[in-house]
Amino acid sequence: MNQKLAMVIDSSKCIDCKGCMAACKQANGVSRGAWRNWIKEAVPPFVNGPGGSKKLGHGHFQPGACMHCDEPSCVQACPTGATYKNALDGTVVIDPKLCIGCGNCIKACPYGARFRDPQKRIADKCDYCPERRAAGLAPACVDTCPTKARVFGDINDPNSEAAKLLAANQGKVVRVVAKNRDTKPNMYYIASTAPDGWAVQPVDPLSFDFLAGVVAPVVKWAVGLSSLGVLAMLGRQLFAGAGPHDHGGKPADERPTGDKKEDGHA
Repeated sequence: MNQKLAMVIDSSKCIDCKGCMAACKQANGVSRGAWRNWIKEAVPPFVNGPGGSKKLGHGHFQPGACMHCDEPSCVQACPTGATYKNALDGTVVIDPKLCIGCGNCIKACPYGARFRDPQKRIADKCDYCPERRAAGLAPACVDTCPTKARVFGDINDPNSEAAKLLAANQGKVVRVVAKNRDTKPNMYYIASTAPDGWAVQPVDPLSFDFLAGVVAPVVKWAVGLSSLGVLAMLGRQLFAGAGPHDHGGKPADERPTGDKKEDGHA
């Protein structure tokens, strides 16, 4: 059975320390002015009464990031196939070689989880820290959280911490639902701390059919052509290096008669 990596949030434990944001930025080299994750604040409503303004309920902080949806609208919006769903672990991935920075996926994400990197000029977002996972570590935001408001794991594995937390809160777990479209996100919130008011209706590009049918093949062809060019250059260097050369890269029989030896003397 394939993995299904997900994050379970109990934001009643979140103290808004911003440690998760700083850890993510440092671990992934996120460009200045951009963030892969966030903490929003849900402010409880107030009503005016005879005794003055009164707060209804309690506010809470709302950690968030890419939700690695089961039916991601960003994948459909990508004209080149740069954004895709990893069938092995359920994550939504960006291939930087195929991304053209068009911004379609940014508009298509209902959760504001994507941005255009201000330096690389391509789309970026949370990817659950694949390098850390390969080393047996949790994503940086999870490792750093002092109160363990974020819990990460394979929810198809009943022994994972994330699966255990979901099982312990049956009937209390909710997903964020976008307006008029359920992307089936894989970030789960304990019901009493569910996100409030920041999911919007995704915007699909009007020319998606054209882009998917024309732009994607062209971009993939260009990437392939670039790879062939690199291979050709390497081949030329290997063949050129087959004969006897001195340290200046010239064949031995073409060296000028006045060349100096390696010790610097004539």
